[in-house]
Amino acid sequence: MKKVLIISYYWPPSGGSGVQRWVKFAKYLPAEGWQAVVYTPSNPEAPARDESLGAEVADVEVIRRRIVEPYVLYAGLFRREKAAAPRVNPVDGGRRSLAGRIAMWLRGNLFIPDPKCLWVRPSVRFLTQYLREHPVDAIVSTGPPHSMHLIARGVSRATGIPWVADFRDPWTKVFYFKHLSLTPFARHRHEALEKRVLDDADRVVAVSPMVQDEFRRMTGTPVALITNGYDEDDYRQAPVPAPSRPAFRITHTGLFARDGIPAALWEVLAEKCAADPSFAASLQLRLVGKTDREVLESIAAAGLTPYLTDRGYQEHAEAVREQLAADILLLPLRKEPEYRAVLPGKLFEYLGARRPVLGIGAPDGAMARIVSSSFPGGVGAGEVFDWEDKAGMAAFVDDIWRGRALFAPDGETVARYSRRSTAAAMARLLEEMTRREGTSAPKQPKI
Repeated sequence: MKKVLIISYYWPPSGGSGVQRWVKFAKYLPAEGWQAVVYTPSNPEAPARDESLGAEVADVEVIRRRIVEPYVLYAGLFRREKAAAPRVNPVDGGRRSLAGRIAMWLRGNLFIPDPKCLWVRPSVRFLTQYLREHPVDAIVSTGPPHSMHLIARGVSRATGIPWVADFRDPWTKVFYFKHLSLTPFARHRHEALEKRVLDDADRVVAVSPMVQDEFRRMTGTPVALITNGYDEDDYRQAPVPAPSRPAFRITHTGLFARDGIPAALWEVLAEKCAADPSFAASLQLRLVGKTDREVLESIAAAGLTPYLTDRGYQEHAEAVREQLAADILLLPLRKEPEYRAVLPGKLFEYLGARRPVLGIGAPDGAMARIVSSSFPGGVGAGEVFDWEDKAGMAAFVDDIWRGRALFAPDGETVARYSRRSTAAAMARLLEEMTRREGTSAPKQPKI
């Protein structure tokens, strides 16, 4: 069996969306002839913990090395900022305290490409030596954080081992890049490092067709599309028990950020509760995951707090149970123009749950294309509405509530997004790359 070294900042017991993509690849790649070896920090800054994910890859070899992160240099600034306004995403366009603005300037301009940058050189030295004694056939780096790509670049150049740069999110085209308070020098440095990674990798992987197109315009390196997905094993379990009274569940799982508040939908639900007592008696608005305070405040302002169940962060298996029990799965994107190109990971889990998806974002964006094409007969997996399309959202909710909308799963179409299928695609890419590139001689520096 061939071996692939995966360089990832996030790995169990860390939880959250950044972990799942490569946990699932590592789970299913052995069936395709590839054994994963993971390099990850022993002391990462983990946004959450999920012990259940580690059980899925208990037999994977994991190399853990201590990381020193520069947050210690200005931890006080971040502690005050987090205490004042804890956020799902600390980098957004919202108002900040003076401490927050200083912390953001330091983060964007001193630590390039990210606060994990001090781990790059020691990791390159360690892995270059380690791989002489424990050879692998390919290297994969997954980012953000994009320092993981810089580690892989250095190791690949030193050893000649072919390398795949897997981008779960873009680099300079990601939505929060413009909020980093960058100086012209820092912006140029980011762009130069991004270009080096794109050009020096043997293959680049994007998770969205629009991001794939952006990368193709930036580099001559082959850029593959391998989306996120859902794990069929997760969806074989039973849903949560039926409620004691009739319930109409509108459920959101995962991160719910303040720049993604669906105010028009809250108005729709409030008005429908006022007009239809049976709907009011049945409505349950369920949030499963980390939610910004402003989201909860917007729900309260709309008068929907009596219908709200905020479960907070749950292990992935519990989030899946909530998806399976939902009548509508809610998926608002962030109100950022870059999000037109984004395919959020939870979209594919929603498809795996086979429940109607109410998406909010660009109706011509990447998510809308998937939602409208995932089921046969033009019915779609749901609908994606513009942020202000209150009438469209009202009609969608009413159709589901009254049983007028049909969502008939097309197993063959949805199966292309299963984790088994995406792992097979990754294995094909690794096979093609190693067959063409070989591993016989170190790469020559590129000017």
